[in-house]
Amino acid sequence: MNPLSRFSPLAYRASVAALDFLLPPHCPGCAVTQPVPNQLCAECFLACHFIAPPFCRVCGVPFPSDQRVGPAGLCPTCIAQPRPFAAARGALAYDGMARTLILRFKNASETGLAEFLAPLMQRAGADLLAKATLVVAVPLHQSRLRARGYNQAVLLARALARRAGLPLLPDALVRTHATEKLRAATARSRAETLSDAIAVRPARVPRLVGQNVVVIDDVLTSGATLSACAVALRSAGATEVYGLAAARVPDPQLRPAQASRLVSLGGAETPAGKH
Repeated sequence: MNPLSRFSPLAYRASVAALDFLLPPHCPGCAVTQPVPNQLCAECFLACHFIAPPFCRVCGVPFPSDQRVGPAGLCPTCIAQPRPFAAARGALAYDGMARTLILRFKNASETGLAEFLAPLMQRAGADLLAKATLVVAVPLHQSRLRARGYNQAVLLARALARRAGLPLLPDALVRTHATEKLRAATARSRAETLSDAIAVRPARVPRLVGQNVVVIDDVLTSGATLSACAVALRSAGATEVYGLAAARVPDPQLRPAQASRLVSLGGAETPAGKH
């Protein structure tokens, strides 16, 4: 809860104004002063690549063009290996600006970015959220949680559940053991490493039975983490599992520089290469 909310409305507004004067809001992308907290300036906003169709209907990886869409709307990976989750979406292509925002959110304690990213995720995953009945978060191992002080996926899940009006079960999943950082790992290596690393917390099983669960994370890379979550959730009785991330790593085989479109908040689309 915001500690200032305990004051009267007048005192609260005065306190917020004083804080804004002493510590003015800034753009999380470039640190230029902004009138509204947790909002990008126009230049940084235009540097973001918002994922729009065409993308794989299951894993959400963006295609560079309609001509590259595979049979049944699937990417080569989803054709070769069926996924244990029903569908996944990402709001931003994980490139320059999105990478900067996510790393600051995850590693620099800029937790307010959850309030900026959540509405982008809500828009990108509107079709999934319409079918979901419960929101959960990708878990961190206790050692990493102690080192960081927070789970960025839980912050995103909390903000998104509030905006979507969905119930939240932030501790439904648990990391059974620590894993090495997977930044440079192949898709196969990721899947092998995570195959037994995520489980459902036993006390939460009754809350999961019959639910359509959407799993929230900051970045969706190969889908190995989401797959591990989906296997655990479905084994616990969940009906369907969806994934929703702030950013999606494009498939390097699908020309990532052209694999997304820039979408303004007003809904207009322009090819990413035009900016």
